[in-house]
Amino acid sequence: MTAKPPTPSPSAARRALGAAVLGGALGAALVLIAAGQTWVEGHAVRGGVRLPLHATGSEVTGLPSALALVALAALVAVFAVRRTARTAVAVLLALCGLGVIVSSVAATFDTATLNEKAAEATGLVGATTTDVTFSAWPYVAALGGLLLLLAGVLAQRFGAAWPAMGGRYERSGGRKAPRRPADPDRPDELWRALDRGEDPTGGRPDDDAGRPDDNGDEADDGRDRRP
Repeated sequence: MTAKPPTPSPSAARRALGAAVLGGALGAALVLIAAGQTWVEGHAVRGGVRLPLHATGSEVTGLPSALALVALAALVAVFAVRRTARTAVAVLLALCGLGVIVSSVAATFDTATLNEKAAEATGLVGATTTDVTFSAWPYVAALGGLLLLLAGVLAQRFGAAWPAMGGRYERSGGRKAPRRPADPDRPDELWRALDRGEDPTGGRPDDDAGRPDDNGDEADDGRDRRP
C-alpha cells in the first residue's frame, strides 16, 4: 500500500507559492522577450556579394511564445480552481515549460527559416545560407521554460495548501459563517449592517412581521383596530 505524501507545513506552502508565482511570471516574460530577439544570423551569396540575413525567435518557431501565453493563463487558473482541477492545471503548466525548453533548443538546429530568406534575397530557389550562427536568445527562452516547469512542479506538490479565489467566504460544509451583531457603540457598523439588509441588533429582518400572536391573530401593526 502506497503511503500518502506528508502534508507540507504552512510556511513551506507560502514559500512555494511565492516561488511559483514569481518564477512562473519571470519565466513567461523571458520567453516572450526572447522570442522577439534575433536567434540566428547568416549570409546569402549573390553574384559574389554577401547579403546579411537574420531571423527572430518568433520567425524561427512560434511555439515557445504560444506556450508561454498558455502557461501564464494556467498560472492564474491555479488559484481559480481546487482539488483535481488544480492538479490538472499544474500539470499543464509544467508541460508548457517542458515544451518551451524542447522547442527552443530544437530551434538552434533549424536553418530553414534563414534559407527561405536567402532564397527571397537572391531570387534563387534552393539558395542556402552560409556562416550561420545562433545567438544566446534560444537558451534564454529555454531558461524561461525551465522556470515555468519548476512553477508547475511546485503547484502540483504544494497547490493543495494554497488559497483559492473566493476561499475566504467558504467554511466547513460550504456554509457562510454567521455574522456577529453590529456593535451599537460603532455607528459605522450599524450603517454597514443596514446596507446589507440586516438587523443591526443581531436579529433577522422581518422576524416579527406577520407572526401570529398567542390568540392566532397577526401582530398589531400600530394601527387602532377599535370600531
